[in-house]
Amino acid sequence: MYGRGIFKGLVVTFKHFINTYVDDLRYGWRKYSKDSDNFQVRQGPKSQGAFTVLYPDEKVAVPERFRFVPFLVVEDQDHPERPDHIWCTSCGICAKVCPPQCIWIVRSEDPVTKRPIPEPEAFFIDIDICMNCGYCAEFCPFDAIKMDHDYELASYDRTTAHIHDKERLSKPVSYWKRIAPTTAYEEMEARGGWEHTDVIKAKKKQADAEAKKTLSNFLVMQRKLGRSDLIETIRNAEELEW
Repeated sequence: MYGRGIFKGLVVTFKHFINTYVDDLRYGWRKYSKDSDNFQVRQGPKSQGAFTVLYPDEKVAVPERFRFVPFLVVEDQDHPERPDHIWCTSCGICAKVCPPQCIWIVRSEDPVTKRPIPEPEAFFIDIDICMNCGYCAEFCPFDAIKMDHDYELASYDRTTAHIHDKERLSKPVSYWKRIAPTTAYEEMEARGGWEHTDVIKAKKKQADAEAKKTLSNFLVMQRKLGRSDLIETIRNAEELEW
């Protein structure tokens, strides 16, 4: 039947129109009162009908999977071992998989040996070219680049303001945990900890070396003391610890 799709669309529109007034009667004047912050009420999951967001005083809450211009993850300033240390190792995978080729990376090198250092000396992203596809964040093996939620980046100067450098792109891990807590937790479980992948591997390697050293010392002590003397020594050590 011709016109069925148009009729269904008009039914949906009319339903939203009616629900708008039903929702207003349910919440009353407090829904639009300026005395308190009712933005969560009007934008909550139970809100129905059409409503107006008073932008820029109010902003629509973006979902956790929202993608905009990428940013680089760095350690928090209060990190005990690596404050403000960047997670990026300048491997270049993000620049290779980027469809519009809007990422440029300059790898650091040792001034004496001239050997490359796993850290970018410079990192640039042209946000006018970036298509916000998220490939860079998806393919990064170190979780060092993520998609941001900050979409208010308009300016009058396109030549310099829209080319973000390393300093402007860098944001702490705590920021990523705040805007995407579920995704950050899933990545933490996959890595095996909240630290950088290389840090986790180094700590695991150190723990394995200490365990191997302890086992070696245990075997040496067993040969020297014998089984009965060794058991007595272990019991005495446990009593001293308690």
